[in-house]
Formats: sequence, C-alpha cells, structure tokens
Amino acid sequence: MRQTNLTGEPADYVSAREELREAEIELMRHRERVAGLRRRLPLGPAVEDYVFEEGPADLEAGDSPARTVRLSELFTRPGRDLIVYHLMYGKKQTEPCPMCTMWLDGFNGVARHLAQNVDLAIVAAAGLPALRAHARDRKWTNLRLLGAGSGTFKYDLGSEDAEGNQDSTVSVFTRDDSGSVRHVYSVHPRMSDDIDQRGIDLLSPVWHLLDLTRQGRGNWFAALDY
Repeated sequence: MRQTNLTGEPADYVSAREELREAEIELMRHRERVAGLRRRLPLGPAVEDYVFEEGPADLEAGDSPARTVRLSELFTRPGRDLIVYHLMYGKKQTEPCPMCTMWLDGFNGVARHLAQNVDLAIVAAAGLPALRAHARDRKWTNLRLLGAGSGTFKYDLGSEDAEGNQDSTVSVFTRDDSGSVRHVYSVHPRMSDDIDQRGIDLLSPVWHLLDLTRQGRGNWFAALDY
C-alpha cells in the first residue's frame, strides 16, 4: 500500500517501507490489546480520602486563600474517572522536573478536551506558592494544581520515597457503587531494570513526533531549556 504519490521511489525503499508499515500495524494492534487489558483491570483497593491543599481557581489571583480538598472531591460528577499526574517538584526535587513540565504544557492545552470524559488534577510535594509560581511561568491556566507535601499520598502511590525523592507518576482512580474511591492504575517511567525512561511515553506527543525522524529523540534531555 503506497503512502504517497511520489515517483521514483527506489525498490529497496519501497520494500523497507512496506516492512515498516506491517510492523506499525502489528504495533497498533498490540497497543489496542494492551489498552484493552488496562480497561478490564478489576478495581484495586479502596484508598484513603487524602487531603490536598489548593489555591484560588484563577491562577492570576494570587496564592491565597488556600483551602483543603479531599481526593473524593476531585470527581466533578458521577460516572467519571480521575487522572492524577504526580509532578516531580518539592522536597528533594528542589526544581520542577523539565520532563514533567513538558508533559504539563501539553496537558494544559488539551485539558478542556479531557474534561469532556475525565477529571484531571496535578499533585506536587512543593508548597502552593512555589507550585503556582511555576504554573504561572508556564501559563498552566487550565490545570487543577494541588499540594500534597504534608500527606502520604505521593509516598503511598509510589511517586515519592521515604527520603523525599520524587518520581513522575500517573495514577487513575474511580468511585465504586458505595462512593468509595478505588485505585485503578498507576505507572512510572521505570518499568523494569532495562526500561528506565519509557514507561509513560504515551503522555508525550513530542517524543512520538521525534520518533518519526531519522535522528529520533537523540539526547533529548540535553536540549531542554526550561
């Protein structure tokens, strides 16, 4: 199957491109199988109704008054799941993670589309003023930002160790028929000894676009300027 109407494609290119197309189809089908396994996960344990700190909804309205909000209150209506992104910022992570920052730049742009189906919150161990200052610098006006530095939420979900070192993590929660919050899924960049950074690649269109090129991602971290 031709992907363009260009003329003069060498035979070795045509052959290699067809082999690649078949591999891409195989990958797509496998990805759909994996997504199906994820969707069919049984409910995990009921979790504590964790308490977070939140500032004014308007990011430009300053950082006070701050209020407390519980995990169960992050669900805006029945029948919706909640996605929580654990931002690597706070405690031992004294500067915001640049990789997390790139992802959240993207989340901010698509937040209104996500809101049609799910609820989304960003949780960090950093204090609210520092977290919101970084968000103002990045213009994250569409993201719900929560501080969790005084609680055990990040440790319990594996995005913080006992020394306060932070990790980027995504967690999904739902509510069961009784209204209890249940953990559904969490994933980290490090999935095994030989997979150090690829565990949550699906969050980043930047990397997928770079993977289309001959250079690939290259030394992506070295090129960051945040």
